Amino acid sequence: MTNYPAILAAAGLLTAAGLASAQAASAQAAPDAACPGDNGGITLSPGFCATVFADNIGHARHLAVAPNGVVYANTWSGRYYHNDTPPDGGFLVALKDTKGTGHADLVERFGDGVAQGAAGGTGIALYKGAVYAEVNDRIVRYALPAGAIVPNGPAETVVSGLPLTGDHPMHPFTIDAKGNLFVDLGSATNSCQAANRMPISPGYQPCTELETRGGTWRYDANKTGQHFSPAERFDTGLRNGEGFGFDAAGRMFATQHGRDQLSQNWPKLYRPEQGPELPAEELVLLTRGADYGWPECYFDGFQKKLVLAPEYGGDGGKTVGVCAEKQAPVAFFPAHWAPNDLLIDNNADFPAAYRGGAFIAFHGSWNRAPAPQGGYNVVFQPLADGKAAGNFIVFADGFAGAVKDPGRAAFRPTGLAAGPDGSLYIADDVHGRIWRVTYHGGPGLSGIAPAPAPVLTAASSGDVLPPEGIHPDAGRVEPASLPVPPGATKEQVALGDRIFHGEAANGTCSGCHGSDARGSSVGPNLTAGTWMWGDGSLKAITDTIIKGVPGPKAYTGVMPPLGGADLSPSDVAAVAAYVWAVGHNDKH
Repeated sequence: MTNYPAILAAAGLLTAAGLASAQAASAQAAPDAACPGDNGGITLSPGFCATVFADNIGHARHLAVAPNGVVYANTWSGRYYHNDTPPDGGFLVALKDTKGTGHADLVERFGDGVAQGAAGGTGIALYKGAVYAEVNDRIVRYALPAGAIVPNGPAETVVSGLPLTGDHPMHPFTIDAKGNLFVDLGSATNSCQAANRMPISPGYQPCTELETRGGTWRYDANKTGQHFSPAERFDTGLRNGEGFGFDAAGRMFATQHGRDQLSQNWPKLYRPEQGPELPAEELVLLTRGADYGWPECYFDGFQKKLVLAPEYGGDGGKTVGVCAEKQAPVAFFPAHWAPNDLLIDNNADFPAAYRGGAFIAFHGSWNRAPAPQGGYNVVFQPLADGKAAGNFIVFADGFAGAVKDPGRAAFRPTGLAAGPDGSLYIADDVHGRIWRVTYHGGPGLSGIAPAPAPVLTAASSGDVLPPEGIHPDAGRVEPASLPVPPGATKEQVALGDRIFHGEAANGTCSGCHGSDARGSSVGPNLTAGTWMWGDGSLKAITDTIIKGVPGPKAYTGVMPPLGGADLSPSDVAAVAAYVWAVGHNDKH
């Protein structure tokens, strides 16, 4: 299959003309663009520099910045993060640089913590002197006293009863200048199937989930005591919106996470190599009453149109059907990059080419397996008059470090915000790092240009890598050193290793369980010797692979039978032998 023609060229990001413009812009910016440090381990478009504003503050999600420069972050815990132990205190964090060094030297936590039954959240905003934040099923607000960076009183509940179940339990939101509170309610399922993420399972007709999920809801930020109901729906057909942004004309945009597992759930309609490339991620213009197509439709970035999903009679992307009536995106991006936040800013300190466009934080996903994962970056998409005005570039890169893998990535971009001093903040939800990006390239920059190729970075600020860096397979155990289960052979373990890592039989295992088999946000650690669905015997592991995991006990990822791959009985035996081996390897 051909790659996105408008996106990939030369370095994989620009057309030839765009690449020439980028090279010219880089040359213009170079004399004044030297950064004093290493940009906190990331690379940036020419002329931009970064410092580590804060680190290790918890799983930082979205950000908001007050007029006095205080940065507010919402952090999250719970099942998605394996119920790990968050920092002491509330899940909301206020950070201030009192010395002008580019680093937050004042860090204060507030709001509910674990002791109060909270698990934090994603959404956060500032409005009329108050911090608004998502916590569990609510959006609350805290009044900020004059001269203080954290509240001294309890929260008021603005909206309660927001849905918490299913695949997308978070509630990102935004507040416009009129006080409209827009909340994204992501879908509970992948594609509204009768059996979520299972092969050849049809979609519900009608998809009643759309009554309470899969769209944007509108409330009043000036009122308290509001309760969730279907009546407040603003638009529909958004599987997982996550990021919001307003342009200078007041138009509201949102990102859209495309659905997963086309080839895994519908192998007769999609070739294995199509799974990692379909569907595209989207940037959409939000309008009242609009329908963006989920679950009946998905956006095919190769054909550049919405097409009918297989759960609703689609035939692998040929038929459009009802999708002709749905609202297409204003811009689109490679599949399974996972856009988690959006910022549109008219920053006078940035070059004119970067004003009014969309910065998008791509969190990175798992569903490109067995192909290499993608995303783990921040892109810039030019916009004009509510439409795309050119190809996107990767503005910031290198967050993942040595391995683009949800279980091993050093950092994963998830939040964006603009400061009153012209700075841009980027949040990470792995180690809780926040970068502060500023422009130093001088007035000569006339166009946008992509960030240089990243250098491998450490997993946290205290780590030091050897000069040669770390090979992506550094955490992968040589199959020859693994134990062999009773009744199996070394050759089976070696084949299972290759299938697990997508090097044979189109295996998909590493997408959820990590390339080192140590797990991720969606799949358990297979090396720990803890077995969720059996006693760890070869037979129990084999049975789990064959049956799949339609209802995971402790993780978010649903596993279709055979992991969604077309595995033969000998392939299954090999994968089971490998999983047994890594789970019984005392040296791992």
